[in-house]
Amino acid sequence: MKTLWHNCHAASMANGTYSIIENAAIVTEGAHIAWIGPHSELPDQGDIEAVDLNGAWVTPGLIDCHTHTVFGGNRSGEFEQRLQGVSYAEIAAAGGGIASTVRATRAASEAELFASAERRLQQLMKDGVTTVEIKSGYGLDLANERKMLRVARQLGEKLPVTVRSTCLAAHALPPEYKDRADDYIAHICGEMLPALAAENLVDAVDAFCEYLAFSTDQVEQVFITAGQLGLPVKLHAEQLSSLHGSSLAARYQALSADHLEFMTEEDAIAMAASGTVAVLLPGAFYFLRETQLPPMDALRKHGVKIAIATDLNPGTSPGLSLRLMLNMACTLFRMTPEEALAGATIHAAKALGMADTHGSLEAGKIADFVAWSIERPADLAYWLGGDLEKRVVRHGVESTF
Repeated sequence: MKTLWHNCHAASMANGTYSIIENAAIVTEGAHIAWIGPHSELPDQGDIEAVDLNGAWVTPGLIDCHTHTVFGGNRSGEFEQRLQGVSYAEIAAAGGGIASTVRATRAASEAELFASAERRLQQLMKDGVTTVEIKSGYGLDLANERKMLRVARQLGEKLPVTVRSTCLAAHALPPEYKDRADDYIAHICGEMLPALAAENLVDAVDAFCEYLAFSTDQVEQVFITAGQLGLPVKLHAEQLSSLHGSSLAARYQALSADHLEFMTEEDAIAMAASGTVAVLLPGAFYFLRETQLPPMDALRKHGVKIAIATDLNPGTSPGLSLRLMLNMACTLFRMTPEEALAGATIHAAKALGMADTHGSLEAGKIADFVAWSIERPADLAYWLGGDLEKRVVRHGVESTF
């Protein structure tokens, strides 16, 4: 069945720019865009259902390409402690930090994890998100990583949102492997990844390459295993120090390298050559009060595609609004509103390996879009908070919230 969406303007985001179509018309057929262009050039469609968008600005559905939406517990108490002068190291030594989230996640049932994650994901969806990546990484053993990834799959099945699941078992060292990082990496590669991939729970594999997590040599073992399983890779890299993890990611044709505050120009050159997307996470930068900015000039100079995501997680970025991250990307990282919107649409799609089907308004692509009651596309990065009036369409069907 075809539908004509008209009386609107479109920022199609083709080629990473607004690519504005004034007085636009969009024809959807089932879950796909059949035609888009100026209404004056619309081919005869015969008898077709028409939806008046009342002068709205239409963008692709927003894509949150880096989240940790599924987790147990809550770390607002630690946030309060840090503001009172307690260091992260002191909190961790007392059993807090990621270890507390691991304990809470392991203790939670699948149903409990689903219920809490559903509430968080619904907030993202209300903000215009139609596609989201969800990482594991708070289970850190086979049973609990499986539990988290099963919940991610269930969210995509039960809610009107496309979910890509990423195995981040190499996120931190579990307590049972204390001082045995190489053994844990061997367990991930020999047992966890093969089992989870065989159960079709994994769309990509991620790791945390940092001095307080895993070395480049250890991460490379994870990447090799992922390649043997036919899975693409991603990497948390250069958040706290320069280990050239982003260059390692580029060597393995990673979909993305994320955070990147301490990356070098050489890393940017490597990422540009491989097509690896730079995923910037302004929520974590803000929440941790970081001062080391990502090397924006080097990324732009070498043509690295830049995506923006919430990094929704309990410890360093409890962000429930991707649109707020657009503003943070502009104010903190000096991105333009156009760059920021591209970062949450077409470049975010590329960071998930989905750019052929998602992220821009083009014929043949999936019909995921948002009709915003705004004056211009820059408004999406301009307004702080609030619930902008909008209509969300996913797979050609309008969603209700």
